[in-house]
Amino acid sequence: MKLVACLLATASLTFGLSVHAQDANLKKTLTERIPQLEKIDEVRSTPMSGLYEVRVGTDIFYTDAKGNYLIQGELIDTKARRNLTEDRMTQLTAVDFKQLPIKDAITIVHGKGERKMAVFEDPNCGYCKRFEKDLQSVDNVTIYLFLYPILSPDSAEKSRNIWCAKDQAKAWHEQMLNSKNAPAAQCDPAAIQRNLAFGRKYKITGTPTVIFSNNVRVPGAISAAEVEKHLAAAK
Repeated sequence: MKLVACLLATASLTFGLSVHAQDANLKKTLTERIPQLEKIDEVRSTPMSGLYEVRVGTDIFYTDAKGNYLIQGELIDTKARRNLTEDRMTQLTAVDFKQLPIKDAITIVHGKGERKMAVFEDPNCGYCKRFEKDLQSVDNVTIYLFLYPILSPDSAEKSRNIWCAKDQAKAWHEQMLNSKNAPAAQCDPAAIQRNLAFGRKYKITGTPTVIFSNNVRVPGAISAAEVEKHLAAAK
């Protein structure tokens, strides 16, 4: 039995080294042929024989065992009827609510604020304004608002003035509910730049994007009733 266990352990180690070597060879080949891929984070096999996933940050490519071909597209499991690329992207861009940089957010409290959610919004976003109006009827919630100016240069200016306002929450609500711009103000806007970098990393491409405390991420303007359902599920 000891001999069998030893042989199995050796085989497992050999296989692991072989896989590691394969990954290293693919990285070397691809970076030599396509310099833009110099920061390959991971190479791993896929359920499709002979096809490997190449991950650069949160961008996904596919290649053959020798790195002769590079594919950018979606891998579909027709038997399971699943988009494997989409599943992988969801995994890679998942946001851990507890790890959100809330120091870079405006904290807005409704009632006791026992329930929690975060939202990424642009002050020029019409859907965000509709969402904010609906959100006023949601009680007992703490909202971490991340200013996320992606629509225009004017969005960046409005976001800076809101962030630099003495009462950030009031300035935000005046902007979104009453279309009243915050007065020009100066302060360190680095938090907004960090929000943009965070959004790029986690593929936040539209506003509003809502993240609930159970890590569920919802893109787009949802109704107050839907917000309530998600808050109840998160609790």
